[in-house]
Amino acid sequence: MTEATTTKIHWNGGVQSEAISILKEDGGMIVSPTKVGYIIMTSDDKGLERKFAAKNRKRNKPGVVLCGSVEQVKELAQMTPEIEQMYQKHWDEDILLGCILPWKEEAKSKIPNDGTKDLMMDKRETSCFVIKFGTPSENIAKEMWGKYGKFSFASSANPSGKGNRGVVTGIGDQIENAADLIIEANDYVASIQSDKNLDTRYEQGVMVSMVDESGQLIPEQNGIVGVQPAPILIRKGLDVDKIMKNMSDIFPSWDYRHGFYY
Repeated sequence: MTEATTTKIHWNGGVQSEAISILKEDGGMIVSPTKVGYIIMTSDDKGLERKFAAKNRKRNKPGVVLCGSVEQVKELAQMTPEIEQMYQKHWDEDILLGCILPWKEEAKSKIPNDGTKDLMMDKRETSCFVIKFGTPSENIAKEMWGKYGKFSFASSANPSGKGNRGVVTGIGDQIENAADLIIEANDYVASIQSDKNLDTRYEQGVMVSMVDESGQLIPEQNGIVGVQPAPILIRKGLDVDKIMKNMSDIFPSWDYRHGFYY
């Protein structure tokens, strides 16, 4: 048996039509560039199963839903006005942000009834809804949702437990051979953290939990100090300093607990 050779292309600077063709079909799985490195992108249960197999990944973590607009987040996730304000601010400032939020009941009906739900939510029925993750993958996610009504799910394209090095060669043979397509844009990834090296660069985006331990949405604070439960920054990453500043402007109380969820 010969080793599989996956098609590799350099990002075309716009919407990568080859990626759309793969992801709109059942079970498609690609590797695509973001601001912090490479991700696996899938859009349904078969693709998610392939992702878990390629990464040898545990299934207890909340799935990552890539959103091409703040409107898509609003359509899918429960949010308070303060959380909406936070998304809008980071959208306007082009800052990568992911928040763990509960799904809206009516949005759950948009999830394909094929086992997808079990693979992209945690047991509390929450997911991490991410915006401004990087133009190459944002373009794909926006078109997949806008034209085809299909979700874009993501996971970092590196073997579980090994860091995302920000170069396409770092994804490892297992993921490389499992994917249908690899979009290479090392130059784009490097441009985001041009002042950093392999040891100082962020390998991931910031993640903020907006739910309590049972997955219920946190209460609005309305400028009152000490309201609990409050937002928890559970993973530091790219632009964490800007995000903490913005959180401080919107929420009088929030916690910093890097690694808390996992």
